[in-house]
Amino acid sequence: MAVTTTSVIPLNLPLLTLVLGIGGTFQYGLHISIINSPSNHIQRFINNTWEQRYGSVIHPDNVRLLWSIIVAIYSIGGLLGSLIVGPLAVAFGRKKTQLYNNVVALVGAAFMCTSRTVQSFEMIILGRFIYGINAGVSLNLHTMYIGECAPQSKRGMVTVSVSFAIAFGRMMGFVVGLREILGTEELWPYLLSVSAVPALIQLVTLPFFPESPRYLLIDKGDKDGCLKAMQQLWGPGEHRAEMESMLAEKKMVGEQIKGVKNLLTDRSVRWQMISLLLICGAMQLIGINAVYFYAYDVFRNAGIPPKEVPYVSLGIGIIEILTTVLCGFLIDYLGRKSLLWVNYSIMALTLTLLTVTLFLQGLNTWLPYASCVLIFIFTLSYGIGPSGVSCVLPTELFVHSYRPAAYALSGGMLWLGLFVIGLAFPFIEEALGPFCFIFFLVYCASLALYTFWIFPETKDQSMMEILETFNALNSKGDKECKYVCTRF
Repeated sequence: MAVTTTSVIPLNLPLLTLVLGIGGTFQYGLHISIINSPSNHIQRFINNTWEQRYGSVIHPDNVRLLWSIIVAIYSIGGLLGSLIVGPLAVAFGRKKTQLYNNVVALVGAAFMCTSRTVQSFEMIILGRFIYGINAGVSLNLHTMYIGECAPQSKRGMVTVSVSFAIAFGRMMGFVVGLREILGTEELWPYLLSVSAVPALIQLVTLPFFPESPRYLLIDKGDKDGCLKAMQQLWGPGEHRAEMESMLAEKKMVGEQIKGVKNLLTDRSVRWQMISLLLICGAMQLIGINAVYFYAYDVFRNAGIPPKEVPYVSLGIGIIEILTTVLCGFLIDYLGRKSLLWVNYSIMALTLTLLTVTLFLQGLNTWLPYASCVLIFIFTLSYGIGPSGVSCVLPTELFVHSYRPAAYALSGGMLWLGLFVIGLAFPFIEEALGPFCFIFFLVYCASLALYTFWIFPETKDQSMMEILETFNALNSKGDKECKYVCTRF
């Protein structure tokens, strides 16, 4: 049955992209960076609270331990959020789950805002954990929702907005944390609760937008609702080709939603899973957070005054935003494969040169400046390549029945990697010094080879065409395995 849109004002895709970004992965990027600015204030608060409670000064090692818990508990919450997002997205739908998730962010903000009033650093720990759950859900759900709402011709550009929201959130965390804004002794509780603002904005605006057309058709069997959603997002029209592609996907794979166990054991999606884990799940092995960590020392060695280092570091965030926007324009023109292998190669080369300049920086005054330039080049390649492309791939690599499990698995690995790198890198850096980037260098070089020789292009292909491409890879692997088994 045709659905007319004469009485409906089209709610177009760019507006939905903006609304989802505000309350979606923007929160993830915000919480990654916003905790750095008030670190000294929070540690003094812990010390003062302990002294008021127990009449004695807490040992500095215990302050560092509590601070480490505050930082690391965010990753634990994120891991939990990434594991529950799949079932929630299936049970409640993409839209309702995203709306409920904003309530979680508001609860976390309430704990943060009142922590100093009630003299409880435990509330900061709890608030960070709740923030982690919110970000863990958003990181996967935002990508899933917007990827399913995008037409095939705009899928790459639209889904890259997820990476843009992360980069913008990370930059805004640096901005609001400046001492001229909220990064002061008096205002740090309000700084930590600032994520209530994007949560409220999305909570008010998202109800005006439709549910994912793919979810409506494949999960709910609602053809009329699917067509109406596509018309609201893409404008009036029949959109028969997109709907037929969804129906063909539904007919081939069935309606039953697969779990993580199915994803790990089903040989028919083996190469999709390998690509997902290497490119998306192991993103922390690129070393972007480690480079951010090392940037402060590099900038100081270049002669930049310590008070100005946060502003220079802000420049890295701006570079990441600009390159992510550039990726959005290039991804549907150059393709996913090219952006990946070229930029993995550049990052591997950059890390090699950065290791050399850091090791030799005492020999010449220009070497620290060379290190600064290399950090900016690394950030540029990260934004144009893996950062943007990895947001698109889970939607493109898996059909609807496997997609929630794919997001849960890659999200869980991403958060686990963030937790491990956050704990281990300071010790790695202390032990290896400028050679601490060797592990990340090897990963980038390996992924450059993998994406060049093995990973297929998915640009301008329907879900069924992508499925057929990977079926050929999976079948080839089975034949080779059988041949080896026969020989031995």
